[in-house]
Amino acid sequence: MSVRGASRASFAALTERLAEQDITTAATATQLGDELFAVVGLLDTEHGLRRALSDPGKPAAEKAAVTSALLHGKVTERTESLVVAAAESRWATSGNMVDAIEQLAVEAMVLAAEAENGLDDLEDGLFRFGRVVSAEPQLRAALASTYLPADRKEQLLTALLRGKVTGVTQRLITQMVVHPRGRGLTAALEMCAGLAARRRQQLIAVIRSAVELSAAQRRRLADALAASYGHPVHLNVVIDPSVVGGISVQIGDELIDGTAASRLSAVRRKLAS
Repeated sequence: MSVRGASRASFAALTERLAEQDITTAATATQLGDELFAVVGLLDTEHGLRRALSDPGKPAAEKAAVTSALLHGKVTERTESLVVAAAESRWATSGNMVDAIEQLAVEAMVLAAEAENGLDDLEDGLFRFGRVVSAEPQLRAALASTYLPADRKEQLLTALLRGKVTGVTQRLITQMVVHPRGRGLTAALEMCAGLAARRRQQLIAVIRSAVELSAAQRRRLADALAASYGHPVHLNVVIDPSVVGGISVQIGDELIDGTAASRLSAVRRKLAS
């Protein structure tokens, strides 16, 4: 989420509030995530309510009372307290408030994965699904279609993902597909994967290689990148036949390209100049 000023400070406070919650089980974290996502869906639908709860001109106590009356008894106390805190905070736009609640929901799901020792599985599942969607235009079109009902999309995702990813991963993918909130699916999946990586203070490196890397090669590469960047690095390896030799490594916006293909392209450019 990209926010500035009051919204940035409010979101930081909410994140700290989530960190202070005594969440020790995957079931507790999953319930929190599900309930926060439901609140996001409500606020995205009820525009008047969203504007009222984020209105900087209204007293914080008034907004807190409205929020509590709306949610009390319908969600857990933990969820209610977080949403009340969001309503009490100051936001530059009403959209920033809803974005913040959605990010808390994703972080709750990340906590669920962590409680099951499944952060690696979560990151891998998100990445692999993103690759499948990128390679299948018809699937990508179906998932992005505004004409295909949400329940049909959920059925399609269940058929695709059951037994192949963890329950938390499937929940997050389904949420991002069914409720894109104006984002492309790739951006949504990257947001989720980035939060999972941040939970471990870990960077994500996309590795392109013509051949599969052995476990030993992966370890050596991860160790070398970790030493270079000062953080643990999770490797997402993409087998790319266009890579003639060597590998390319992309971390965020930085590309470290050591492939033979890139060197051949450089030679061709020089010959053409």
